[in-house]
Amino acid sequence: MTYLGSKLPNTLVGVSGEYFVAAELSRRGYVASITLRNTRGVDILATNSKASKHLSIQVKTNTSGKRNWMLSEKSEADTAESHFFVFVNLTKCGTLPEYFVVPCKVVADFIYKDHRRWLKEKGRQGKKHNATPMRQFRNPDDKYRDNWKQLGL
Repeated sequence: MTYLGSKLPNTLVGVSGEYFVAAELSRRGYVASITLRNTRGVDILATNSKASKHLSIQVKTNTSGKRNWMLSEKSEADTAESHFFVFVNLTKCGTLPEYFVVPCKVVADFIYKDHRRWLKEKGRQGKKHNATPMRQFRNPDDKYRDNWKQLGL
């Protein structure tokens, strides 16, 4: 994605995604608060208007147009029922982003299984893949696209 004729820096890509998600939550009648940058694994805290239910959200944003996002292996252990990922695909300026709202338990299960499948596959020139702390979440079938209701707020 370009910004004023140059590539948008990664830090601004991430911040843009967080603000878009907070705005979307607010537009839907929820109270959303972006956390400080040093809050590990939680980018947004959200609650319903009665403050009777709350949850945390980690936002992952890309500008590639592809429906895949990079995570670390730490995300495999994240299974709290009140924690969600919102994956954001920033499209070109002037158009709304795509949102994929996914429970963290679903993400953890997907990246765990997908990484083990990848390790079993042969890499370039038939060589075995080396273990890496990087993981990748994909949502090619749009199952979680705009699935805000599952937040249950």
